[in-house]
Amino acid sequence: MLAEGKITADEAERLIDALEREQPESPRGAMPRPKSRPKYLRVVMSWADGSGGDEPGRVNVRVPLQLLRAGVRLTSLIPPQALTRINAELNKSGVPIDLAELKPQHLEELIDQLDEVTVDVDDPDAKVQVFCE
Repeated sequence: MLAEGKITADEAERLIDALEREQPESPRGAMPRPKSRPKYLRVVMSWADGSGGDEPGRVNVRVPLQLLRAGVRLTSLIPPQALTRINAELNKSGVPIDLAELKPQHLEELIDQLDEVTVDVDDPDAKVQVFCE
């Protein structure tokens, strides 16, 4: 177009810059690459110290999902009497989870769903983010 005199050199440069910024998602006919499975559950918290202190706080936790998978498998090794006591203590602490009902396939479904979810909690004094990566 520049050689034909249809556009100026400045317009040609802007056109090339615009084309370089626009990257196509994938070439025509190419199979979309499957999204990689998440490897970590990340929890990030930051807050302003509401107790009158000067220091804001930050917590950044990255839990390997493989650890969660192993933990679910280990629950099958817990004796039934101990499992009953553990569930009772969890319930008393406000965590109503029955570990006997927690199965590996349930965890995989949860992980698949978490891959699509990002939880953001904004508060004037705190921020919490939970997501998979």
